Amino acid sequence: MAAATARRFLLGGAFLSLLTSSYAFYLPGAAPHDYHLGEPVKVFVNTLTPMLTGNEHAKLKSLINYDYYNPRFHFCEPEGGPRSEPESLGSILFGDRIFNSPYNISMLESNMTCQTLCRQQVPADDAKFINERIREDYALNWLVDGLPAAEMKIDLKTNDTFYDMGFNLGNDDIPDTAILHNHYEIVLKYHQPTPDVYRIVGVLIWPTSRGGDQNAELDCIAPEGPPLILDEDSSNTVRYSFRVTWSESDTPWATRWDNYLHIFDPRIHWFSLVNSIVIVIFLCVMVSMILLRTVSRDISRYNNLDVGDDVVQEDWGWKLVHGEVFRTPSNPMLLSVMVGNGSQLCAMVGVTLVFALFGFLSPSNRGSLATVMMICWTLFGGVGGYISSRVYASLGGTEKRKNSFITATLLPTFVFAMVFFLDLFLLTAGSSGAVPFGTFLFVVVLWFGISAPLSAVGSFFGSKHGAITHPVRVNPIPRQIPPTPRYLQPWAATLLAGILPFGAAFVELYFILSSLFASRAYYAFGFLALTAGVVALTTATVSILFTYFVLCAEEYRWHWRAFLAGGGSAVWLFAYGIFFWASRLTLGSFSSVILYMGYLMLLSILQFLITGTIGFLATYWSVRRLYSAIRID
Repeated sequence: MAAATARRFLLGGAFLSLLTSSYAFYLPGAAPHDYHLGEPVKVFVNTLTPMLTGNEHAKLKSLINYDYYNPRFHFCEPEGGPRSEPESLGSILFGDRIFNSPYNISMLESNMTCQTLCRQQVPADDAKFINERIREDYALNWLVDGLPAAEMKIDLKTNDTFYDMGFNLGNDDIPDTAILHNHYEIVLKYHQPTPDVYRIVGVLIWPTSRGGDQNAELDCIAPEGPPLILDEDSSNTVRYSFRVTWSESDTPWATRWDNYLHIFDPRIHWFSLVNSIVIVIFLCVMVSMILLRTVSRDISRYNNLDVGDDVVQEDWGWKLVHGEVFRTPSNPMLLSVMVGNGSQLCAMVGVTLVFALFGFLSPSNRGSLATVMMICWTLFGGVGGYISSRVYASLGGTEKRKNSFITATLLPTFVFAMVFFLDLFLLTAGSSGAVPFGTFLFVVVLWFGISAPLSAVGSFFGSKHGAITHPVRVNPIPRQIPPTPRYLQPWAATLLAGILPFGAAFVELYFILSSLFASRAYYAFGFLALTAGVVALTTATVSILFTYFVLCAEEYRWHWRAFLAGGGSAVWLFAYGIFFWASRLTLGSFSSVILYMGYLMLLSILQFLITGTIGFLATYWSVRRLYSAIRID
């Protein structure tokens, strides 16, 4: 997946503290590696990814990942050739391609000793390729004992020191000139819990450029000479070198990730949460006033047997459409399938967030977030099938087998086709982010071999339980619908209803999109969980509110409108994605543009299904409660 996707989707003060600090936990069962003096310390290399520099005005320039051992980079290779390391499903899907490296490092040995790794010949065409990657701010990604190699930086807003994962392939500080980094100052921080036992707790890299005669002996003591600039018109000799420095640290192994997991200006997160909670309280109060005062008063008047027919006729709105409100909507099959798939996605997101909050998705366990999401999606196929079947029966549908089949296959087929299409562009661009055929086959087995049968089982039990009983009967002749106000038209209501849920989450969306497309780690799952809860509650209340307005306008076709109102925030998410592109990205290649738009569209569609399902189910519940409170003779 482009740009290492997703590397990083109130119960009192104590629980809130747990939410905001959950990133300090590590996966239970993950034991530290105890090194002894002279024991080899393996360095693994990962894909090269475009990154955002520390400049506030910097923009991401590409979405294409490259294998570290792509022959056009001409990096030094280990003896016997590079060997890939086993990876999890999520790690592969999110673009990780991990190999061994030729770096020969031993615990507490070769301290401050310069070493030449190799000399490489870089042809003119490959020099041009490397220079282009330097101008696009590509970064190298190494792993040592599960920790990513990083550069030490300072947050200008808080003056906090943190480790920024990855380090630059080169720099273009000199106008119209690309400088290649060919020397690496490696600082390995270690902690000594007991005598003769050492644990690595930090990996820092300072890349530099050493030009001059690349065939001369390496001298790290001499002052640095001119930088290394690759000539795009002739062959170049590049000498790669490194120096290892060991630095003892007081940081214990259990908290070694704290330096990496830095929250940029946490006040923004808190401001977003407080703003969102105020919105939710306002909405809940508004809906409560409508339901407890207006609706209760109307129900009391409507059920008063002493009131004459003339007064009843003066009552307008939702009471007059009681014989139409549960009429079968248009395309009940598609609506029920979308609600079923949205329920499956909701269950997946909810369980994944619970795992993340309790520290089961450790950043040291690469790809664990995506792996858990895939497993949850697969195992919750029964949830989607059950809810789709019951909703379909409640809407008056009769083709149960067709509903079961479409629920199990529609969304996986669409997602698979879209990802496969985007994968073709990655293959064309020579990106390592292209999903291997074997992984595609495994995902197909998960979806159609496990999720689909579970969906069928869920559909069986849903059909067995049957339709949800409605409190009022449907009239045999449809009632004429008066003209609907413009602000209650489907397109207008969708946009208006989506503003508040989007407003509750748009600050957090910046960090999520930065993680998805700009190689920034996202780990503030406490903030994310609270934001997700606020968005769900806001979506439900807004959908109920707009449906009440629609019924008051004597428009009884509320089913699709409730789903669209709930999913309206996805439209604003897509629009925000376009704004993020304009403000933080300068994509120079057609492949990067297609990838960004494709992944943004896929993300918006999945959110549309999730929030639309929340809006529909909340509205369905409220409409049944509303009409079960009135007495029909």
